[in-house]
Amino acid sequence: MPTLHVAELLVPGDRRPSVPHGAVLVDGLTVAAVGPYEQLAAAHPTARIRRWPGLLTPGLLNPHGPELLEQAYHPDPREADELGTAPLVGKALAALPMTDARWGASARRGVQRMLAHGTVAVAGELRRAAVVAAVRRAGLSVTFPRAAPGTPSDGSPTLDPLAGRRPSEAMVTPFPGEGTTATFAVFDVADEAALGERGAVTCVATVVAGRLVYRRR
Repeated sequence: MPTLHVAELLVPGDRRPSVPHGAVLVDGLTVAAVGPYEQLAAAHPTARIRRWPGLLTPGLLNPHGPELLEQAYHPDPREADELGTAPLVGKALAALPMTDARWGASARRGVQRMLAHGTVAVAGELRRAAVVAAVRRAGLSVTFPRAAPGTPSDGSPTLDPLAGRRPSEAMVTPFPGEGTTATFAVFDVADEAALGERGAVTCVATVVAGRLVYRRR
């Protein structure tokens, strides 16, 4: 059954104006229509409706794929007492006995953290087979050579693809048109300015190829 995703504002991600009470109709893997909610709802009365707060936007690109997935370890929640919850890098990472299986499990957790920030693509060459498999399984795309990096003021890679960048710079492509793959994100903020100020931690949902792969509980 087609699903109509609707939010308070749809941001195309290019020079087109934003659409108040905008919506995207998803049919299987693809976008069937994009436009005002009332118009799409009237044209597709049997569609299932998912209502979201805030902004519907194109998915985001994180420019630090290798740094976050191959040069950092994302602890298992069961390791929190010993290792904490933040990604481990540098000496802390070097102290861990890393195997291919452990890298794969870390990458899967890292990918889930990325999806929770509206990330649908990463930049940079991934070399570890277990990491590549985790990224492909989640449906994230990989761009190489990497895009111009955006970093926070201290220069460190971050899970937030909006750190050091405007939202328009982090969006992978303009909002998908009819017949294209249904990949986008939703953020619980009032507008693009608020998204830039508060960051991608405001993500409430991420859709990749028509699948709701992240939803804030």
